[in-house]
This record gives sequence, C-alpha cells and structure tokens, in this order.
Amino acid sequence: MFEAIELGHRVSKSEFTAAEAELRTRLLTVQRQLRKANVPVVILVNGVEGAGKSEVTNRLSAWLDTRGLVTHTFWSETDDERERPGHWRFWQRLPERGQIAVFFGSWYTYPIVERVFGRMDEHIFLRAMNRINDLERMLAVDGTLIIKLWFHISKADQDKRLAKLAKQNGKGKDARKPTPWEHAFAKQYDTFARVAESAIRSTDSGACPWHLIESQNKRYRDLTAGRVILAACEARVAETGRIRDATPNVVPVEDESSAIPVPQRTILDTVDLSSALPANTYRAELAKYQRRLGAAVWEAWSKGIASVAVFEGWDAGGKGGAIRRVTAAMDARLYRVIPIAAPSQEELAHHYLWRFWKHVPRDGYFRIFDRSWYGRVLVERVEGFASPAEWRRSYREITHFERQLTEHGVVVTKFWLHLSQEEQLRRFEERQQTPWKLHKITDEDWRNRDKWDAYAQAVGDMVTRTTSAEAPWVIVPGDDKRFARVQVVKTLTTRLEDALAKHAKEAKG
Repeated sequence: MFEAIELGHRVSKSEFTAAEAELRTRLLTVQRQLRKANVPVVILVNGVEGAGKSEVTNRLSAWLDTRGLVTHTFWSETDDERERPGHWRFWQRLPERGQIAVFFGSWYTYPIVERVFGRMDEHIFLRAMNRINDLERMLAVDGTLIIKLWFHISKADQDKRLAKLAKQNGKGKDARKPTPWEHAFAKQYDTFARVAESAIRSTDSGACPWHLIESQNKRYRDLTAGRVILAACEARVAETGRIRDATPNVVPVEDESSAIPVPQRTILDTVDLSSALPANTYRAELAKYQRRLGAAVWEAWSKGIASVAVFEGWDAGGKGGAIRRVTAAMDARLYRVIPIAAPSQEELAHHYLWRFWKHVPRDGYFRIFDRSWYGRVLVERVEGFASPAEWRRSYREITHFERQLTEHGVVVTKFWLHLSQEEQLRRFEERQQTPWKLHKITDEDWRNRDKWDAYAQAVGDMVTRTTSAEAPWVIVPGDDKRFARVQVVKTLTTRLEDALAKHAKEAKG
C-alpha cells in the first residue's frame, strides 16, 4: 500500500507560493460556508513518526480562521481518560455544528501503538477497528464531515530525518531533539507500516475515506493536505446545497411510522402489575438491600468498578421515589444523579449522544440517569422530534455506546417503571389535589397519556432492540410503589455484587 505513494513528488518554493494564496482563500471561503450550513468537520492527522504531522497541524492553523477552528492533540492519557471507555476523550472534543476540529492523533493512535508493541492481540485490534467504523458511521450519518489524513515517509527518509535532528541537537532555527518515541517507532518501522495498513484497509469507506499523502517533500505534503481538505469541504457544501434545493417548500406531513394508530401487543402487556408488598415486609426488605447496596458501592469504588443506572418509565411511574431509595443507601461522594430534560443549544449543536458521554463516570463511581439517551427512541420518536430514519438507526448507536461502557467494565442496568393506565390516572389526580405535589403534574403529562399506545409500542421496540446480558432492561411492576422500590434496590445490589464476584474470580486468575 505505502510503496505505491512513494513517488518522489516535489513542489518548489515558487510553485508553493503561487498555489498557497488561492488555496488559503478558498479554504477560508468554504470554512464560512460550512459554518453557515452547520456542518461539523473533524480532520484526523495521523501517520509515520517524522512525517511532519505537527508541521501540518500548524499550517492548517495558519490557513484557517482560528475563530472557527480548534486543535486537539492525543498522545498520553490523563487519569480521567484512563478511567473511562477509550472513546470518551474524543467525544469530549467533538466540534459543534459549523466548527472545525483538527485531531493531531486520533481514535486510531492507541490501538495501532498497542498492536505494534505487542500489547494488543489481533482479535482485540480488529474489534477496536470495528468500534471505530461504528463511531465514524454514526458521526457521518449525523452530518459530521470526517477527513482522514495519513502522512507517509519511507524508512530511509525517516532515518535521515532522525539523524539530522540528532546532529542538530536542538540547535538552529526550528531545530529540536528527536523524541524517545520517534526512536522507538523507527526501530519498529516495518511492523508499524504493516499494522497501519491493516487499520487503513479495515476502516476505509465511502463515507469516511483515507487520504494517503507522501511527505518526503514538505511543500508537496502541505499543499496536498490543504487540497484534500478543500475538496472534501467544497463537496460537502455542494451536497448540502443540493439537499436544500431539493427540499420542497411545503408543510411536512406527519410520517405514519412515527405514530402507531392500531394498538399492538407488547412486552408491557405481559407484566404482572398485581405484585405488592405489605408495609412491614417493605421496610425490612428495603433496609436489607440498602445495607448490601451501600457496602457493594464502597467495595466497587475500591476495585475501580463503575456503575450506570438508567431510569425510564411512565409519567408518575415512581422514578423519583425509586432513585431516592437507591441514593439513600450510598455515600454522597460516590454517586451523582443526572436529570435529563430538553437539550440545551450547546447540546443540540452536537450528536445527541454527546451530552451523555459527558457524564460517563470514572472507574469506581456511580451515575444515575433520570431519563436518558432512550429519549431518542421514545419521546423523540412518538412526538416527531426525530425522523423515522434518525430514531431507527439510534438502536444500533445506543447499543454501540453501551457496549463500550460494559467492555470497559461499567455495570449498566436499565429500568422501565411500568404501571397501569388506571393507576397513572389515580396518581395524576392525586397530584392535582395535593399542594406539595402539584408541581409534578403538567399539561404535557396529560398529552403523553393520550398517546399511551404509541409510547407502549415504542417501549416494546426499545426493549427488544437494546437489551443484552451485559446491559439488560428490567421492567419493574410499579402499581405498588413499595414493591417497585425494593425491586430496584435489590436488582442494583445483585448486579453490583455479581460484578464484584466476577472481578474477584478474575483477580485470582
């Protein structure tokens, strides 16, 4: 693969100067157009050590308007990053719509480096490539333009550059000393090339293609990188214009698939809502499981095992009461409750999962989501805030997200608090008549109740498409609040204790 681009391209200083002015002008123009079209752009700068990736990154900062450009470097990991799933650090830095982000290093860096030095086997490496494919597909479908650049030089050229740096020893204009990792990679050049070729072949796609750039001549390298970026950005602007021009200027008709006019039997119809606990039994059972949960949470903290609990359910289903019984068992330093409401303007400027990646806990800590990313396939589906194409592809995106959590070791448990329509109506009316509960009932709650069948169908699809052994859905009968609260605390206790037992078994070998 790489031998095919080792062609000795050269650009003279005069040729570079003549081409640079037009290139910079067009780049600034298309940057403004992308901002107006709300297209986020991610430029990945990857390649061989010594190929000038840092120089290219600096050149892009000089050519583009820095008011709409941010550069992120990825090499050593912080403690925060090590204690979360690998892609967390990249989600934190994804650009808003209309902005450009240059990633110097990227989601490719870690798996390639680990594979080159033998710290990652082939199976894990290929799984990492599949994760990257999923990530890039998800972002691209959401509208992100991903431009992947690979800068290449031959082994002979790499040796010459490192020898020159060593001779200069940091003296002279723009001189620096070779870094330790440059020498380490130079010794592994052939292995690095082979692993990089495998990564490129595994992740080259029509939506997110790789661009291999010969970097022997610096001026050729920089011009080629600029032209690749310009072509990709201009093509996206043209495509955005075509889509806008092709959209008829009429009021859209509600898509039939976003509403379910005929009630269909779902998994919720199989739930036994008669389950109940007498007060004395409730107090004893709740206290028992709260003690066990509190101890398990502290042990999980000591072992670096994080947990995520997701609470979804009908309006007045008892989510708040259940969450309070869970948190009552924990030390306040170890957990945080994340209430999810309508997205802010900043959140709307990113992929919908961005705001949830922000709250992924560090190893050892507990996060409780009061509503969650499942709003995409529930309220956004039923209310028409997401198109059928958007919410349908979200099942795959959500399972991809949760799989990254569980593979990192996070204990993920998801609750749907279910109740009957009759019990919901009773609770609504009680809230209207009780002064300190009046704030809990809104006009939106009544509107949602009118769409019960549509929501029930959406819940059934959600559970079917996104449950797994690692991140199961637990449907909790909620007509009796006492029974529901004990079931929630008991389930979280059991899940965490099982994870601790598994950790102990693995530690023994």
